[in-house]
Amino acid sequence: MQNNHLIMYTDGASRGNPGAGGYGTILMWGNIKKELSAGYRHTTNNRMELMAVIAGLEALKKNGLNITIYSDSQYVVKAVEQGWLNNWIATNFKGGKKNKDLWLCYHELAQKNKIKFIWVKGHADNPHNNRCDELATAAADGNNLLPDEGYEKEMKT
Repeated sequence: MQNNHLIMYTDGASRGNPGAGGYGTILMWGNIKKELSAGYRHTTNNRMELMAVIAGLEALKKNGLNITIYSDSQYVVKAVEQGWLNNWIATNFKGGKKNKDLWLCYHELAQKNKIKFIWVKGHADNPHNNRCDELATAAADGNNLLPDEGYEKEMKT
């Protein structure tokens, strides 16, 4: 059913890894399209890839949707689609698995909808993925960058 199916494209970027970073997200619901982005002063590429997904899910006003998320991050796609995340949660991220704060946030948000991830090749011929990359890099290069509190806290411990 098209009326409860959302398409989401996401991308994250960082200038240096770690370094300044940003994410870009496009939400598409029928003919409606919404773009989201934000930049962070000190973060990692993987965190921004995941933040792009979280920002898109947090922007939703309805639950119970079928969502297809297109991402060029194998880290994000495989963590969900191959069940890595479930194992990480079951073992409390044992062995120093990174980004626990974001993964737990994603996991909570994901319970509200039916989500399928599809990996797309980055920097290729997908106009939506390329637009997300433009949004992410522009955000990373912007002024008034936000703190990535989860990352900065993790670095202090």
